[in-house]
Amino acid sequence: LKPFSSNSPRVTFPAQRKRVLLLRQGPGVPMGCGSSSRTKKPSVEAARRRLSVGQVDGAGAEPNLDVTEDDRGLITGLNQENVLQMIQADAAGGGRKFSIGSSTDQGKTSFANKAMTEIGEKVDQAAAGLGYTCRKGLKPESPNQDSWMVLKVESDFSIYGVFDGHGQKGHDISNFVKDNLVKLIVKDTRFQSGHNELKSVCIDSFRKVQSLIATMDQMKKLDAKLSGTTCTIAIHDHHKNSLTVAHVADSTAVLGRWKEPAKSGLEAFQLTRDHKPDLKDERARIEKAGGRVVFDGYANHRIYAKNARYPGLNMSRCLGDLMGHQDCGITCEPEVLEQAVQPQDHLLLLCSDGVWEFITPQEAVDFVSMYRPLEGMAAAEKLAKEAWDRWIREEGGAVVDDITVLLVFLHQAAKPRETAS
Repeated sequence: LKPFSSNSPRVTFPAQRKRVLLLRQGPGVPMGCGSSSRTKKPSVEAARRRLSVGQVDGAGAEPNLDVTEDDRGLITGLNQENVLQMIQADAAGGGRKFSIGSSTDQGKTSFANKAMTEIGEKVDQAAAGLGYTCRKGLKPESPNQDSWMVLKVESDFSIYGVFDGHGQKGHDISNFVKDNLVKLIVKDTRFQSGHNELKSVCIDSFRKVQSLIATMDQMKKLDAKLSGTTCTIAIHDHHKNSLTVAHVADSTAVLGRWKEPAKSGLEAFQLTRDHKPDLKDERARIEKAGGRVVFDGYANHRIYAKNARYPGLNMSRCLGDLMGHQDCGITCEPEVLEQAVQPQDHLLLLCSDGVWEFITPQEAVDFVSMYRPLEGMAAAEKLAKEAWDRWIREEGGAVVDDITVLLVFLHQAAKPRETAS
């Protein structure tokens, strides 16, 4: 791993966004320090160009998708059990278990925290080394489209996930993936037998959940033709003390590692790259499949079908978005990183791009590092509020994306509850 650096050529995220902002704002204006009084307040239409989906024409052929009886049966089976019921006792090692995460609500109040559900053991966030918040953005026409989840089996494994929906029904897609991707992972026999072949398990599970989304769309239970979601998950194997991160799109994962010597501050390491259409390899795949990559003149390169104005996405990989997958070379194939958790690896951040639009990985790590592992909830709320404030300053109060922060203090999270401190 290399530390995050805004000068490093390998970091396409947020360096690209910084350059766009500086071009838009004019020279000499640092990111995150703008004032709404120095420029006219942008129109809502202009400010929305920073969001995931641009203006689209929904005309186009229906996705050519087959509904299989196997997928129908799998969907039925997944709906009959919660994720804890799917974890077999021999795989779970008898540890205490809990699952927490967002649940879809139709609330439209800005900066309201999204509804949440819990199953299993009562969650002690401090003892578990967790912090989380999922805040509604300033988009009056839609509910909070972000989703998130945590599954923990004490002394065995933890799975963390953040999902950022887009399109008219993006909240439904992100919620479906949040509920079902983790079920596909834990029911995989390779996962059950010692968490083996996790890279292959993740890739296969992403592909299968995309197939299930297509089946749900054909069954009229989801509308996924022009709606979809990002997905970033992290699997922490407590036995092997390893971390596996799989992702599509731009809900970035960042590691905070103590500097040597004597823990003199934390250094941010970006674990995922944003899947953007203007990346050389992503553009090549899109154009080979017949898609087009077009700069929108504001802040994003977007994907369109040949001779059409859909899907208008600013991401080259995602789940859902069936027409974009069929016609434009968008893919659900995740990139997967596997690495050991080192003694100096202190914290993990998974956040939607409502955080990352105006905050660099190093800034985010610096914000949350001011809090102890027992204060994860306060740290997550602090970072979310800072993200909100920067959106308001930079966009003049016209629009704010949904903001999700999932914070894990890695060594605290790996401890059995009775020894956590």
